[in-house]
Amino acid sequence: MSRLIIESGHTERQYWHDLWRYRELFYVLAWRDVSVKYKQTAVGVLWAIIQPLLTTLIFTFIFGRLAQMPSDGVPYPLWVFAATLPWQFFAASLAAASQSLVTNSNLISKVYFPRMIVPASAVVTSMVDFLISFGLFLLMMAWYHYVPTWRLIAVPFLMLLAFLSALGPGLLITALNVKYRDFRYIIPFMIQLGVYISPVGWASTMIHDKFPGWTWLYSLNPMVGVIDGFRWALLDGKGGISLPSFVQSLAVTVFLVLLGVWYFRKTERTFADII
Repeated sequence: MSRLIIESGHTERQYWHDLWRYRELFYVLAWRDVSVKYKQTAVGVLWAIIQPLLTTLIFTFIFGRLAQMPSDGVPYPLWVFAATLPWQFFAASLAAASQSLVTNSNLISKVYFPRMIVPASAVVTSMVDFLISFGLFLLMMAWYHYVPTWRLIAVPFLMLLAFLSALGPGLLITALNVKYRDFRYIIPFMIQLGVYISPVGWASTMIHDKFPGWTWLYSLNPMVGVIDGFRWALLDGKGGISLPSFVQSLAVTVFLVLLGVWYFRKTERTFADII
């Protein structure tokens, strides 16, 4: 019996079938992460409001007031907040997914289930934060008398793209982190660097217009397409989304997801032994 438990799900076909069979475990782990984060905390839900607000204020002062960055006629706080929404979702999801296996080491070492459920469920908490922040963004739009258009229907697709942008690297790093624990130090550095090389405080059109030869390198950042897409969807097409750049960012996201899934599955059998 123990051998059946250990060997279950090793074939690819059976593994993906097991992912569906164990969907209730996904719900349980996701609900646990949400309840732990918001239960018995001094700030709790308010942190989902305070964090994007502080980010918006800082970027508005630095890029809007000091650097005088253009915002295509959109109030600069709205301009930054529209980019902060997907960026903070991506950053929080990546951080949670990359640490998820080590955090759940007791569960992983005792019972079989598809381990990919763990990093996937860790992203749900970030989704709750996003929904709270999105409600605040709608209030800001009302304050500035900015009415959303039909483009708002693209937000669910862009959220899926942001989720995949975090899941691919998250699967890769959480698998590496099981064996090499120093990989946990890479994520804060990646997030700190990423916020400045992503168009959070400025527009991608600056790269396309001033440095056209570097556009291909800039678009290797998967969040470029996500952030440009969010501004396009939330701010009535403002910001200028480049289709080639968006397609390239989408291709990089797909590549990272495939790479993350491949490496995760390759090393998954060893997790219980070394975690």
